[in-house]
Amino acid sequence: MPPEPPAARTGGSRTPPTPLPHVGSGPPTYDPEPTALPAADPDDLGDLVPDTVLDGARYGTWTLRAASVRGDSARYRGEPRRDALLTARFGTGEHALLLVAMATGARAAPRAHRAAAELCRWIGRAVGRSHARLADDIRAGRRGDLKSGLHRLTDRSLGRLRAGAADQGLRPEEYAATLRCLLLTADPACRTRVFFGVGDGGLFRLRDGGWQDIEPQVTEVTGEPVVGFGSPPPETPEGDRLTMGLGIPTPPSPYEPLHEPPREPFRFRASIARPGDVLLMCTAGLAEPLRGEPAFPAHLSDKWSQPQPPGLATFLADAQTRVKGYADDRTAAAVWEA
Repeated sequence: MPPEPPAARTGGSRTPPTPLPHVGSGPPTYDPEPTALPAADPDDLGDLVPDTVLDGARYGTWTLRAASVRGDSARYRGEPRRDALLTARFGTGEHALLLVAMATGARAAPRAHRAAAELCRWIGRAVGRSHARLADDIRAGRRGDLKSGLHRLTDRSLGRLRAGAADQGLRPEEYAATLRCLLLTADPACRTRVFFGVGDGGLFRLRDGGWQDIEPQVTEVTGEPVVGFGSPPPETPEGDRLTMGLGIPTPPSPYEPLHEPPREPFRFRASIARPGDVLLMCTAGLAEPLRGEPAFPAHLSDKWSQPQPPGLATFLADAQTRVKGYADDRTAAAVWEA
């Protein structure tokens, strides 16, 4: 186990940081604000990761708030944030499609932050190039097409990541990341919200003042592939409907053979939002205290059940509410339904 930070500092003129809200049995041991910066390479300053990223948007009937924050333990040790966050709009007007993607790099891997950021870029590129078809499928409620197509896009993106590991002489587990994505259309008549991804994290819904854990359940995949778990959907003479135009040869590269099941079960959920709902997608750093400390979801329910969505700064403060024993990076995207 890594060493714990000192419980208190004495002497000198250091002013104690302003305490942030916390829930549970007591305040965490770590300082509530960043302590040490990660080491920088003067020849690769583009590799630096900011401590905090904050974003938001409003389209049609929904409002988005998204944040990614370095965990208390990484702040203390001067390690980079392993979580990556991508928010992107493809298209214009009511035909626009918005993607929120978040990834968490492998623990204790020196390039974890790079893997997470690269995976977000790959899935963003894949979704962006197919955004018109995806948006049309969401509006038309083609759940089967969406699940199969998004599974293929996810597998291809993970395959690119494994290829990157091989190029760097690394084992696949040394350059890996979890992935969680949310697709939203700008069409005010469409209330379908689509989640997909692989790996740990959380998907929750705040409805009528109470939290629902709606994380899709998965079962172990064995034997021959089935549609939706690695096998290709039927193709048109022009190619795969969702992946054509991505610059990926058919059949796919040997880095991602379709006859193998994915290394992580694919998670998918298409749900219909109701007025007043709050949909929350997050990485494991936030999902674990939400499931493990009852006071935390109660705190967020009180904060987020107000008539209006919080502003960006307020959302960041809420997502940063401290819980003793939980010090990992936190990345969250929440959608308020008007």
